Amino acid sequence: MIFTILKRIIKGGFVNFWRNGFLSFAAIVVITLSLSAFGGLVFASAFGHSLLAQVKDKVDINVYFTLTAQESDILSLQKEVQALPEVSSVDYVSSSQALTDFQTKWQNNALIMQGLQEVGSNPFPASINIKAKEPSQYGNIASFLTSKNPMDSTGAPIIDKINYQENKLIIDRLTAIIPAVEESGMIIAIIFLAVAIIIVWNTIRLIIYTARDEIAVMKLVGASNIYVRGPFVVSGIMYGVVSAAITLILMAAFAYWSDTLVLKLAGVDVAANFSLIVNVLSAYFIANFPQIFIFIMGSGIILGGVSSYIAARKYLRV
Repeated sequence: MIFTILKRIIKGGFVNFWRNGFLSFAAIVVITLSLSAFGGLVFASAFGHSLLAQVKDKVDINVYFTLTAQESDILSLQKEVQALPEVSSVDYVSSSQALTDFQTKWQNNALIMQGLQEVGSNPFPASINIKAKEPSQYGNIASFLTSKNPMDSTGAPIIDKINYQENKLIIDRLTAIIPAVEESGMIIAIIFLAVAIIIVWNTIRLIIYTARDEIAVMKLVGASNIYVRGPFVVSGIMYGVVSAAITLILMAAFAYWSDTLVLKLAGVDVAANFSLIVNVLSAYFIANFPQIFIFIMGSGIILGGVSSYIAARKYLRV
């Protein structure tokens, strides 16, 4: 008995879906637009977090040592810094490596290379590059280095310069931007969700309104609320499934062509200098497709099904 009723409800939902024609199309368009807005938020969040992650990776502090500092003292300090809980990585660049890197970079500039030869000795000090786990932790690392003030065997300081103050402005701004982006993204998502629910609910309510007389007759002959409401919920779920499938195709196409779009908007020369943004969306979409599929498909089913369930309630009171 239950199986028969369920079969009739599902069949009625399919009939409603095809019978309504233009209204079904309108509902699919509305839900697709709503889901596309969600998809846009997903991509915007992925793109923003990718850029922030790249910027975070570029931010660091460099400790430059005196030319007389011994490598053993530098490596000892490197181990102490690496042991700090705030530190993600510490890279040591020797004086000779710094000279080699400079020569490689400016090998085609005869004037600079000539000036380097006139200097004679190696003018580049050894250094360590420190990356923190979070931008807000650079201040603690700089304070540790300043307070430690390591000395060599003669009692002379081995640290010549710490460039934390030069990077402090961008570090402070990045520390403030990251939580602001996350909070604003959440607020926008909630607003979009509320607007989508209202729009989809009104669209589906219009569809059910056209069948108000049919609902009234079914109620008068003794049909249960589940039997009357069921086909509309099934139709709503179908709207959501079709809309979600369309949205996923649109998202895949946009993710695939996003690199070309970025190149056209930014210009080839400019975009070449920002290679970090290339493949961000396509790589994110492929890597997170199962989660995106569940999110978009689930949102479509919920929007269509729940909206139909609520919209039908008004016409069940006969």
